[in-house]
Amino acid sequence: MHSFSLKKPKVPTLLCAFITLLNDRLGETIVFPLLPFLLERFTSSGSTIGLLAGTYAISQFTVAPLIGALSDRFGRKPIIIICVFGSVIGLSLFAITVSLNWENILPVSAASLPLIFLFIARIIDGISGGTATTATAILADISTPENRAKTFGLIGVAFGLGFLLGPGLGTTLAKYSVTLPVWAATAFAMLNLTLVTWLLPETHPVNARNQLPRKRELNPITQLSLIFTNPSLRRLCLGFFLFFMAFNGFTAILVLYLKQAFNWSPELASLTFVVVGLVAMVVQGGLIGPLVNRFGEWRLTMIGIGFVIIGCLLLPIANQGNAIPIVFTAVAILALGTGLVTPCLRALVSKRLNATNQGAILGSLQGLQSLGTFIGAAIAGISYDFLGVKSPFLGTSIVLIIVIILISNKRHIKSQRSI
Repeated sequence: MHSFSLKKPKVPTLLCAFITLLNDRLGETIVFPLLPFLLERFTSSGSTIGLLAGTYAISQFTVAPLIGALSDRFGRKPIIIICVFGSVIGLSLFAITVSLNWENILPVSAASLPLIFLFIARIIDGISGGTATTATAILADISTPENRAKTFGLIGVAFGLGFLLGPGLGTTLAKYSVTLPVWAATAFAMLNLTLVTWLLPETHPVNARNQLPRKRELNPITQLSLIFTNPSLRRLCLGFFLFFMAFNGFTAILVLYLKQAFNWSPELASLTFVVVGLVAMVVQGGLIGPLVNRFGEWRLTMIGIGFVIIGCLLLPIANQGNAIPIVFTAVAILALGTGLVTPCLRALVSKRLNATNQGAILGSLQGLQSLGTFIGAAIAGISYDFLGVKSPFLGTSIVLIIVIILISNKRHIKSQRSI
């Protein structure tokens, strides 16, 4: 298998995989910070914005097992082309919808139609969101066990750049038009589609392909049973789920809060996500290794959750006079906290696995994160509308205290593999 893959041109393959991973992040990080501004002609409802923010995640959660199975059965190239094409369609529909002057096109009775189009666009983009999974499989195909870790470093670089460049590009382009960043994301997806269509070789040989698994094995809920039927993982994974439900939930309505509470511009609101990207790159790119060696994953997880709680509690005390320093300090602390929690909590789970179920359960964690993102965004939006604009931040802090209780059992710091 390796002799097949290593004969393929490596530079085009690496380039296509990298651009695909970068596109996966840019499509989200360019659009997401601008969502309340893009939707202001259609709705100011936190519930609607929360649901729209979570639609991508739940759509991706639904089809992720199928996308992986299809690439194992039919090869990487056709599946990644279909996925990137779906991303182009979803982003194009979104860009067209937020750019058209619907007041001159539709009667009042059809005023909700643009929102329906936006939800359809996010569902299409989410269903085709197997690009990162398939790109990772391509990197595995062309690497050997000896250089796999080095090759997989591209994933971290692409995701880090995506979190940094996406909000930065959105901030710059939003100065000219709030819809321009969405068109930029669409153009990048088209570039991605061109590259994978014409430059990407097939990296998964026919003689290594698998038959499609049973329908039960493609059910994402069934995949989660690997986690919650295992008593050694249950508390840790429930804590993992609640952390991402809480954190991604309140971030889904953060920009709406900044817009309505402080009248922030799209550029200023997007700049908060640039800070998040910078801090996350510093923490996960350079600091996490030495910190783990010094403190261990369990302590860093607890410290990181503490930072996130502090950031959540800082945001509601901001007012018109001090909003800029308070908010940017809060998001920097939040980014530091989640930069510690995300890799360390995954590592705590990984240390309790053996080699035979490592991949399956870590894959299920990604599904758990997507499910938590959808539920958290929906709950945060409803809370914002009916319990007050500051309620999602206070609610997040309460849920994170529950997470601390769930993972506070010191047996989780043991490094032996127990399964």
